[in-house]
Amino acid sequence: MKIKSQKDFFSGLMFLAVGVAFAWGATTYTVGTGARMGPGYFPLMLGVVMAVIGAVITFQALTVETESGDKIGKWAWKPLFFIIAANLVFGVLLAGLPSIGFPAFGLIVAIYALTFIASLAGDRFHFKETLGLATVLAAGSYVAFVWALKLQFPVWPTFIAG
Repeated sequence: MKIKSQKDFFSGLMFLAVGVAFAWGATTYTVGTGARMGPGYFPLMLGVVMAVIGAVITFQALTVETESGDKIGKWAWKPLFFIIAANLVFGVLLAGLPSIGFPAFGLIVAIYALTFIASLAGDRFHFKETLGLATVLAAGSYVAFVWALKLQFPVWPTFIAG
């Protein structure tokens, strides 16, 4: 069987794999029913929907002819690196690394770091725009997660807040 669109074929496989992984991981939690949803209900349904979408996209990539064949281009290493690095730094700054004595810097510092590192993934970097975006994200996250949802995690660095 000939792949008629490489982009669609491999993106469909990615959706299929992630969907199956989510659905499989959700089975370790109580799923419940539609009326009484358990903690595994949403990830299971999300996984099933993603897997179905992936299967449809993969099937279409094998059957529907495209003009140029939609070849896969080169990997975009710079954005890939900075987006993954931004998420790793966010997690480390939010909770710290107690095993090596690295303190938690809290939500606000972690969001600023996340925003500035992720903005390096693009072709252009504007300090003022990134600072404004980080400020809006930090304020919105504080309002949504700490004030409205009352989630308990550090907001400020432990050496400042105590």
